[in-house]
Amino acid sequence: MDPRRLLPILLGVTLCAVLGTAALVALRPGPTGPGSRPVAAAPDGPRSVLADWDARRARAWASGDVSALRELYVDGSRTGRADVRMLASYVDRGLTVEGMRTQVLALEVLDESPVSVEVRVTDRVGGAQAVDGETVIPLPDDRPSTRTVVLRLVGGEWRVDEVRE
Repeated sequence: MDPRRLLPILLGVTLCAVLGTAALVALRPGPTGPGSRPVAAAPDGPRSVLADWDARRARAWASGDVSALRELYVDGSRTGRADVRMLASYVDRGLTVEGMRTQVLALEVLDESPVSVEVRVTDRVGGAQAVDGETVIPLPDDRPSTRTVVLRLVGGEWRVDEVRE
């Protein structure tokens, strides 16, 4: 791999970590439609739902699936646009990001309605590697950070609207 390609990868790690938070907190209720339950009513609580959602985001990044990633965010979300742009830039360079794991250290529901939820989450992202088919480049682990995430219920699924520091 050409070493000049490494700098944009390393610079993108910070954004990936920030957006990893968004991925962790996009919650999907059990049943969908009019009978959908609030986030707090999830059978095992929001942490298990977060782990499932994060796995879907990690799969989108590992496979370079920009469309799948876009579906995890509310239309018009600045956070979603930034995440999609970053993944597209990796794909354009022939790279995917594998092994992205997010550890949730704290989660607090700040506000909840039938169609939106606001949470404060502290997490860290690690284990990610940029891969071009031949070369594996370990990416730096994130430090713990706390953000507020706003989610909206769209078509029976919780999607990230915005992430604020």
